[in-house]
Amino acid sequence: MAPTWVLLADEGRARFLELPLAGGDLRDVDELTDAAAHADNADLRRDAYGRRSGADRGMGGSNMESAGEEPLDHEAELFARRVAAHLLQAHRKHRYESLRIAAAPRFLGRLRKQLDPEVEHTIVDEIDKDLLQLDRRELTLRLFPPGLQNEA
Repeated sequence: MAPTWVLLADEGRARFLELPLAGGDLRDVDELTDAAAHADNADLRRDAYGRRSGADRGMGGSNMESAGEEPLDHEAELFARRVAAHLLQAHRKHRYESLRIAAAPRFLGRLRKQLDPEVEHTIVDEIDKDLLQLDRRELTLRLFPPGLQNEA
């Protein structure tokens, strides 16, 4: 029997933990990060303005209206795909049997769209909250309160 995994994620970081079969606190097993998600939003907006059409300068025509948001959205979509692919690969290697997800609400929505049905069937709980800042002990107590750890 494989352990239970916990995925904590937002648009730029995914932390994978497992609850040992013998009990105890969660332990880190993997982490993915997206360097582009940590880029300065102002840099992305400035870059987007540089790529807009002449409409912004009174020359007519219209191109990318929300150009500053598009690169961020695109990066978040790509990162959600990477996380989903990682979960699928890990499940096929029997690294986990059940999965609990706690993710920032917007990222959770993106991730749901990318998950393979094989992974979807392993999900026992979803929390639409970013818990990345919590340490392993706090996470264990929050996600697996005493008495429920043996049922995980």
